[in-house]
Amino acid sequence: MMLTVRDLKVSFRTEHGTVPAVDGISFDLNEGEVLGLLGESGSGKTLSLLAVMGLLNDPNAIITGSVMFKGQELIGLTPAQMSRLRGKDLAMIFQNPMAALTPVYTIGWQIAEQIRQHQKVSAKAARARAVELLHEVNIPNAGQVVDRFPHQLSGGMRQRALIAMALSGGPSLLVADEPTTALDVTVQAQIIALLKRLGREHGSSIIFITHDMGVIAEIADKVMVMYAGRIVERAATRTIFAAPQHPYTRALMESIPALTGAIPHRLKTISGAPPGLHNLPRGCAFGPRCPKRQDRCATRPTLTGDAAHMTACFFAEMAE
Repeated sequence: MMLTVRDLKVSFRTEHGTVPAVDGISFDLNEGEVLGLLGESGSGKTLSLLAVMGLLNDPNAIITGSVMFKGQELIGLTPAQMSRLRGKDLAMIFQNPMAALTPVYTIGWQIAEQIRQHQKVSAKAARARAVELLHEVNIPNAGQVVDRFPHQLSGGMRQRALIAMALSGGPSLLVADEPTTALDVTVQAQIIALLKRLGREHGSSIIFITHDMGVIAEIADKVMVMYAGRIVERAATRTIFAAPQHPYTRALMESIPALTGAIPHRLKTISGAPPGLHNLPRGCAFGPRCPKRQDRCATRPTLTGDAAHMTACFFAEMAE
């Protein structure tokens, strides 16, 4: 098993008391597998993976639970210990490449610096490897692009450069945090195809964070749907799309225009808005927005079902 997460919780001390942001999620990731993490903004997707990567440095953050990476517990490691893993065994592709890349250094310098951080190689060898990586992510004229600054590249090329940097250490686990959100559809498809190919070639497991059902269908082997910091449904991608059980998952799918059939007068939407984490409703967090709500939903449902398909809903069959 590449990654085993058990009862991971992230909360923050605030003036209103301790606020739970990620509330006890558990999942497994096998070698070479792609996990899609799906949900609206504020559902806890990115925060969960920042905790896994050891990138939550807020002094008010409280992280509990277990994150086992190749048999090594990550929760509780010192910043220095995590730094030795990140960039080598663990890597993350961030949503905004302009924020992730340093504007005053060239693309090649930044990739080479990452390489030299974990490998004992000369500056010349690291630069040559940077060119190879840029070529590997399908950047044309990589020998010239290596000496350019981030602002001199298009959005798609910056994202490819960020992927090259993430792959520089040959990571076993690659976390992609909505890397296609700011890109047009054509470039988005190219980035997805690139990640799938590189994942196969490098043997990396991938966690792909997104709110886009189309991206999930294209890249993920299995899906984990999150809402208000909790997992509400987990299954193989084909199962989720063929037979979603949780009302929230079904609502997400129904909000997407159909490719065939009659054109609806209005697209379906999910009424209301996600709850504030400082004021979560009793029981099922999706309850106030759920058309299937009953009195029993005032009690929080647990994630149940067989290993192939688990749902946190008392009336999962009603979603069919």
